[in-house]
Amino acid sequence: MKQMMKMMALGASVSALAALVGCSQAGPMATAGEFEVEGKVYGMPKAEVFREDYRGDAVVGDTMTASPHLAKLDYAGNKTHQVRLDTLSQKVEVAPGVSYTAWTFGGSVPGPVLHVREGDRVVFTMKNRSDEAVLVSEPGKGAAPFYRQMADNPYQKPEAAISPMPHSMDFHSGTVAADDKWRSISPGETIQFEWVANYPGVYMYHCGTSSVLMHTAMGQYGAVVVSPKEGYPTEADHEYVITQSEFYLQQVGESYIYDHQAAMANNPSHVTFNGHVSALMDQPLRAKKGDRVRLYVLNAGPNGTSSFHVIGAIFDRVWYEGNLENEWRGMQTVLLGASNGAVMEFIVPEDGLYKLVDHEFHDAERGAAGALIAAPAP
Repeated sequence: MKQMMKMMALGASVSALAALVGCSQAGPMATAGEFEVEGKVYGMPKAEVFREDYRGDAVVGDTMTASPHLAKLDYAGNKTHQVRLDTLSQKVEVAPGVSYTAWTFGGSVPGPVLHVREGDRVVFTMKNRSDEAVLVSEPGKGAAPFYRQMADNPYQKPEAAISPMPHSMDFHSGTVAADDKWRSISPGETIQFEWVANYPGVYMYHCGTSSVLMHTAMGQYGAVVVSPKEGYPTEADHEYVITQSEFYLQQVGESYIYDHQAAMANNPSHVTFNGHVSALMDQPLRAKKGDRVRLYVLNAGPNGTSSFHVIGAIFDRVWYEGNLENEWRGMQTVLLGASNGAVMEFIVPEDGLYKLVDHEFHDAERGAAGALIAAPAP
């Protein structure tokens, strides 16, 4: 108890000092009520729900990227990340000629990738902007890397849409009281809360508003990569993020809409890597002979499993869920249930084309396929 009280007092002092000097980016700040167990931080402050006149970027954060990109962590130790990820509706394409009005985080499906380090703190803000048309195609000055990467490769052809609906955010990477932090907010409301990345891993985030199946299948999911504080024991030449997911769409006239019966029956119309059947075919991953490639793979589901495989390669190392304590060697295929993730590394044996597939071939034939091209640098 004495140690806990000391933490509370320390947190209050540090917060007050930070407020005076305006250094919210300086490093993780303990707050009153927090406590530690084996170096992991628990007891976050209550979430706040409010209304604000905010019309800025829907994605804010210098380590927020569009798949398959992963931001470099160019700082030592730990820091506090100020992250905004507004929920909004967008018409997106998931296959040539197949578009639907998705519910999204930040305007893409999957949503942006958040990269932090074990021990970092995330102060998260989300406004429910499903009742307004928000453009995500024009990167502004100082915008998150996500915007430039979306503009450089707009394979989902996003268009602003309006579809008012309550939404919420469930970070699997956070250890908090779900009924407080993950609560639903109505269109026009904003929620703000924080969490500490206590465990390294490849984590899913998604909307937790009922029906969770519907909200997830409509497009509200993405990946958080928490790198281990001590780093990986290997040095990768390339790092890529891949999120597998299913879509359940039916054609009505010239449009496509969500099919809940198909979702309940686990009968997807499309299964994709990074939200489009051509995402990693038209823009294949790149490497050279002898390179070590590190993949951060998340199976977002919402229903199916993934038997992730690279044709022509064997995974030299696999860290299941992205935790160094869970190491496998010499894996041909990695089985991921819905919401499971893993870090997978392989050595590129020679120049050539390496196909990435879900080895459950009914999923591969629905679109869960991509490519890595190994060739000398031009």
